[in-house]
Amino acid sequence: MEGRWVEVADRVLVRRYAELDLSVGLVMGDGGCLVVDTRGDERQGAELLAEVRRVTRDPWTVAITHSHFDHSFGTRSFLGRPVWAHEDCRADLVENGGRARDEWARYYRDLGRPDIADDIARTEIVPPDHLVTDRARLVVGGRPIVLAHLGRGHSGNDLVVHVPDAGVTFAGDLVENGAPPAYEDAYPLEWPATVARLLDLPDLLDLPALPDNGPDAASLSGHGDPTAPGHGDPAVGRPIPGGTADPGHGHGHDHTVASVPGRGGAVVVPGHGDPVDRAFVVAQHAEISALAHLCERVTAGSLSPADAVRLSPYPEETTRIALGRAGHP
Repeated sequence: MEGRWVEVADRVLVRRYAELDLSVGLVMGDGGCLVVDTRGDERQGAELLAEVRRVTRDPWTVAITHSHFDHSFGTRSFLGRPVWAHEDCRADLVENGGRARDEWARYYRDLGRPDIADDIARTEIVPPDHLVTDRARLVVGGRPIVLAHLGRGHSGNDLVVHVPDAGVTFAGDLVENGAPPAYEDAYPLEWPATVARLLDLPDLLDLPALPDNGPDAASLSGHGDPTAPGHGDPAVGRPIPGGTADPGHGHGHDHTVASVPGRGGAVVVPGHGDPVDRAFVVAQHAEISALAHLCERVTAGSLSPADAVRLSPYPEETTRIALGRAGHP
């Protein structure tokens, strides 16, 4: 998916980057668009904005799914327009953003990637200026957008971005595809309830229920090319309607996105890994619930950490990190 936008529903696009297998979103309307996450440093953010501008010249609004650097450090290029996030995302970036910047610059330097390290080290961390406590309902380009904090999970400030008319939810790192969920900054005992609310999102928001994906629906995620179950062919490209001759939309004349066959069902876009359907989220909810139960038993003294590692649905490193986070207030 890197180097092209993939359309996962009507004018809802996902763009994948090889670095950290990250995916960002773009929701287009009439006269406005929404950018979901801004990548990991100022240079990456500027690259993303340039790619958005190749698709649409409409003014943007930004939504940040959580404060981790790879989702939020590219925001500077998007200043001048609203940047939405959970209130604790702003607090975390203000209080801990400088430390995180130094740690990730050091990580990439040690990894032998001084180019990325230098880009991160030079980045100005820009906190969001429009804050969500529980819910916020926006209209962007005539399209309704719901921002919802469903509880703590992958972080203390997870925010999901729901596009009701398309049946698409950008879940950030509350849902992970292609790798085990990341627990370094997580709340293992709360994460299952938060994902349960994600599964019940239309009811929580008093919206019409989203259809479950059927056998011909696309399996989509935030990393990797979307594919339809039973279909081995890659997504097929098609031009975005409008073209530069359409001043009302301002879409690039010959810019191409890939569309996904069978886009009839609900789609969840993780921050990493292929977009997924509801069945995937249900299965992952069972896994993180099982790990939460193991964490509770270890905390209560009825199970040893070694036995928890043996019984865990996830690798030893992931499990031990979750055990260490289980008592976090």
